[in-house]
Amino acid sequence: MQGKFLKALELFKEILKNGQCSPDDQKYASNWNLSSKQCRLKNLNELINALNKNTILTSLNLAGNDLGVDGVKAMADALCKNSTLTSLKLYNNNLGSVRANALSDALCKNSTLTSLNLGYNKLGSIRANALADALCKNSTLTSLTLSDNELGSKEGKALAYALCKNSTLTSLNLDRNCIGSKGGKALANALCKNTTLISLKLSNNKLGPEGGKALADALCKNSTLTSLKLRHNELGYDGGKALADALCKNFTLIFLGIQNNNIGFNLESNNPKLKIHQ
Repeated sequence: MQGKFLKALELFKEILKNGQCSPDDQKYASNWNLSSKQCRLKNLNELINALNKNTILTSLNLAGNDLGVDGVKAMADALCKNSTLTSLKLYNNNLGSVRANALSDALCKNSTLTSLNLGYNKLGSIRANALADALCKNSTLTSLTLSDNELGSKEGKALAYALCKNSTLTSLNLDRNCIGSKGGKALANALCKNTTLISLKLSNNKLGPEGGKALADALCKNSTLTSLKLRHNELGYDGGKALADALCKNFTLIFLGIQNNNIGFNLESNNPKLKIHQ
């Protein structure tokens, strides 16, 4: 059935090119949702062929599929050639380090993808330098999701280095990893230099008081970040106090999430636009 579905999508594309169609038809043709469909290699090959020919597709959701080593490599090769896809979701695909490296290589070559979701893929210590290097070279990606990937302080430092070089990424999701205080400090240092990131998610990362202090210091210097999520990070009183002081100086942040951090008091701000969830 999956193969027939992909062929039908390709045929639908031809119909759209040669006849009248509604805005809804255009939307369905440009956004393919193949999540949780068990897209095995045979079916994936048909999808790759469609990607190589299709000039309408802009968004592809392959979340919840077990693509396998060959499947990921085939998808990475397609990304190197495709010039229309802007959004790719590979959430929950058990990619692993070897498979993730193929995608990192593709990011160095692709010039159209703006949103990539690699959440919940057990990337672990994925040779973070490969992803960081890709972000340093890529000039189109604006949104990257790496939540639930067992990333540690080493990966946090590598991504921080990338943020110092990258000038297009506006949203980075690192929720539910193990970045720790050292990784948090590195990311905070990057925020002092980066001028494009507007949204950073760091909830559940064991940042601790020291990580909280470092991020607070960054907020005193950064003038572009508008949303920061730090829930469940054991910031404690000291981390909370540092953030409270930073809010007296920062007037660009409009959302701050700090629930479940044992701060012991409520943060306040003179910025009427800022919403604090605590």
